Amino acid sequence: MTIDEQLDYLRKGTTEIIRKEELRAKLENSAKTGKPLRVKLGVDPTAPDIHLGHTVVIRELRAFQELGHTVIFLIGDFTGLIGDPSGNSATRPQLTREEINANAETYKQQIFKLLDREKTEIRFNSEWMDKLGSDGFIRLAAHVTVKQILERDDFAKRLAEEKPIALHELLYPLTQAYDSVALEADVELGGTDQKFNLLMGRNLQREYKQEAQVCVIMPLLEGTDGVQKMSKSLGNYIGINEPPAEIFGKVMSISDELMWRYYELLTDLTTEQIAALKNQTEKGERNPRDIKAELAKLIIADFHSTDDAQRAEEEFDRVFKRKETPSELEVCAVPYGRYKLPRLLVEMPFIASSMAEARRLIQQGAIRINGERHTNVNAVIELTEVGKHVLLQVGKKRFVQVMPAIGPSAYDKNMPIDGSDD
Repeated sequence: MTIDEQLDYLRKGTTEIIRKEELRAKLENSAKTGKPLRVKLGVDPTAPDIHLGHTVVIRELRAFQELGHTVIFLIGDFTGLIGDPSGNSATRPQLTREEINANAETYKQQIFKLLDREKTEIRFNSEWMDKLGSDGFIRLAAHVTVKQILERDDFAKRLAEEKPIALHELLYPLTQAYDSVALEADVELGGTDQKFNLLMGRNLQREYKQEAQVCVIMPLLEGTDGVQKMSKSLGNYIGINEPPAEIFGKVMSISDELMWRYYELLTDLTTEQIAALKNQTEKGERNPRDIKAELAKLIIADFHSTDDAQRAEEEFDRVFKRKETPSELEVCAVPYGRYKLPRLLVEMPFIASSMAEARRLIQQGAIRINGERHTNVNAVIELTEVGKHVLLQVGKKRFVQVMPAIGPSAYDKNMPIDGSDD
């Protein structure tokens, strides 16, 4: 690619590049000298699983890798002990070293679904932070003022609301910034919530007489609800290790408007190709549902395979277009007996965790037994014959084959119906 083509390729989906002219100069110098840029993405191993929201910056890292640059996936095993205060209104609980190490191993297994293992540097910032020592940390802190740290939006907001800020949290941006110094990064990637930290690295490099890194800032991906950023805690996430059928169903559940955002941030299609697809749907030449199915298959192919993607679509069509039972069912054994429907649902805590939740699902029409919708909370379900099961459907997507437990029964056939709310 020419430098202009490289810049266009790297700009796709970005929120901001600080600064574009510096990135151009670095790319030109790299082409002239044959020396690849050092491109850094740092992550704290605070959770074991990666979802599609995390992959937005990983895909940008891959774009640099495809252009021949050295990409560094930095696992913040040291900064993870502090806890990133980004976007938090309270001090984040600190992880143990054991939790961090376990999560880091999981990260390493997952990132190579997108990155080239042979061309990726995996580094841990404990390499240099553990060696820095207390005197070195004090010398490092001398390069930044308290005023600079407190200008951070998260901290300013918490101070204004009279919420506590632990002293160790003030050290986080400084520590992340020093990672850029230690790695001599030319470029650092991060989400919009990381802008302050990335700029801190840029400033600290100048303090250490290094050329300042370019900051490439990526947007935070909205979750399946289309409102909040994708998050496991909010339940609006799509995990990259989820079964293909789950990924397909979740992608199909997003709005048509959000679909274009996912195309931009989660696929390799160019902006021109995405614009062409959008134009076809607006003219009525293509059904948005079919375009969304193509998106789901592209995403699945990245993390599983094209064959898995095809099977997931076929399974989705079987259940939702032809209204057939899925080929693979969850199976759950419950104690032998006769149940009022709410009590049966509570016997499966992955369906309903309380009687109130069970009754709500029933009253909302979300429960079918053997294909028949049940809205009566007093309905009785019999599980009194070994080997005979009922097919429970919850909402549109979940099917569970429920059968009485084999062996000594917890309930006698002649006992009263187990339907009490105790």
